[in-house]
Order: sequence, then C-alpha cells, then structure tokens
Amino acid sequence: MQARVKRNMKEDCIFCKIANGVIPSHTLYEDDNFRVIFDLGPATKGHALILPKCHYDNIYSIDEEAASKVFVLAKKMAGAMTKAFDADGFNVIQNNGEEAGQTVFHFHMHLIPRYKNDNALKLWKAGEAKEEELKELEQKVKECI
Repeated sequence: MQARVKRNMKEDCIFCKIANGVIPSHTLYEDDNFRVIFDLGPATKGHALILPKCHYDNIYSIDEEAASKVFVLAKKMAGAMTKAFDADGFNVIQNNGEEAGQTVFHFHMHLIPRYKNDNALKLWKAGEAKEEELKELEQKVKECI
C-alpha cells in the first residue's frame, strides 16, 4: 500500500485546493510538489501558474528546498511552452504582497509566453540610479543578509 503524502494545506486557500486537485483545472504538469495550470485571466496566450501543493503565503515563507525546485520547474516549463506556443520570448514573474500585485496569498509563479507586439506587461519606465543611492542601498541589503 502506498503512503499518502501529508500536505500543509490551508483550508480557505483556493490555490491549495487547485494544486491538490480538489478544484479541477487545466493541468499542464503535475508532480508530488507542484501543479502547473493555465491562468484563467491570462496576460497572453498560454499564461500559466506554478502552484506548490503545500501552502506558503509568499516568497518570504517558502522553504529553500521548494524555492529551488520551483525555479528548476520554471525553466523546464518555459522551454516546453516556448516551443509549444511558438513564443518569441518569456516572462517568469513572482509577486509578493498587495503592493507588488499579489492577489492570491499562496506562493505562485507566473509563466507568461511573449509574442512580438503583444504589448503585455508594460511594468515600468526605466529610471536613473544615482551612485550614492546605490552605495547606500547596497550597504542596507548586505546588513540584512
């Protein structure tokens, strides 16, 4: 008899339910740790999400093992999806916190095929970094590592 994997699921989390098959989805890939599904509000044709089967609120709470596995999976899926959809480029996006655009508070990664002239994801205008500010910011980060 095969042992059931015990999962850290959050009862009221829609992505926990989708990742663990409680709510049906269009699944592109699944293993013991993740499910990759099409996003129902796509930025472009083929936009998908990587959902961990365990609940993590965001990048700050995901454990290092799961974090490393999600990036390996993102690379695998980006290659397959670029080929399958004849995409011209690819975005891998992961949002943390409401101000960063996170709307479902279950860690997930967006896989977004890009096509010439698709005009999707106009995220920012390039600014200008001042040398003194960069030195100050560099020091602050180093103090927190």
